[in-house]
Amino acid sequence: MKREREDWMRLYHKTLKGMVKDIKKMVEEANTMITKVEGSVLTTSINNRMTNTMDITQILEDLQYLV
Repeated sequence: MKREREDWMRLYHKTLKGMVKDIKKMVEEANTMITKVEGSVLTTSINNRMTNTMDITQILEDLQYLV
């Protein structure tokens, strides 16, 4: 009986260890995806800022020609 319980405990421990390993792998993949999304958002933000700056500059130039 004791031997059977120890076998079940070993199996349970091995199963939990495998599950933790799988969870770590999923977390690493999620972190990689989040990093890529952050990079895309940052790039988009920089591009929008540059576009807005160029638009404002063009508007100012247009206003100078009108005056």
